[in-house]
Amino acid sequence: MFQEPEYREYISLMLSEVLDDIGVNERLVMRRRRTYMLRETIDNISNRLTDTHITTYYLMSQSEGTTTIGLKSDLDRLACVHDYNIIQDWSEWKHGKENYLMIQDENTTSGYCFLQSLRDDEPLPLTVIPDEDHITDRRGRILLKNTIINDLLEGAGQQHGPSIAQQGQLGFCDQDKVIAYPFKSWPQSASGWLD
Repeated sequence: MFQEPEYREYISLMLSEVLDDIGVNERLVMRRRRTYMLRETIDNISNRLTDTHITTYYLMSQSEGTTTIGLKSDLDRLACVHDYNIIQDWSEWKHGKENYLMIQDENTTSGYCFLQSLRDDEPLPLTVIPDEDHITDRRGRILLKNTIINDLLEGAGQQHGPSIAQQGQLGFCDQDKVIAYPFKSWPQSASGWLD
């Protein structure tokens, strides 16, 4: 019965009616999307004016307009930090920039990578740990630790892996913040997706 086209159409219409009754309709969805696009724009203009090299994106149900007030959905924010040159190949190294080489080996979880610190004066690995946000691995490589998140977000919440969770104050929703380092080339581990 549930595989008949008429039944699916009926269920879809009933679901749309229920969603409309609780306030989830096209008008609300578009209003929420515009609100968060404006919020992104304000954040990014503010970042440019303060010479902060960060681009902010709001993601998930809040910005998509697919949540209702009673669900108490959190706000997911992605901050792309443009201060570093993240490379996959030595040919992408840039003089005078803080360069990091992406490393994916048997010790990295799928979808993640290590970032090896490189010198800024010549394309060679860094040999001295520069600060407490770096660590040496078993192979002697100097890697960036994910504690850098705390420095960038200045203790704004509790760290959960690559994100910071911040409790919402009265009248504000909870937030999850993730720091990302963009790079110019397509990830080698995702090359199969292009096919």
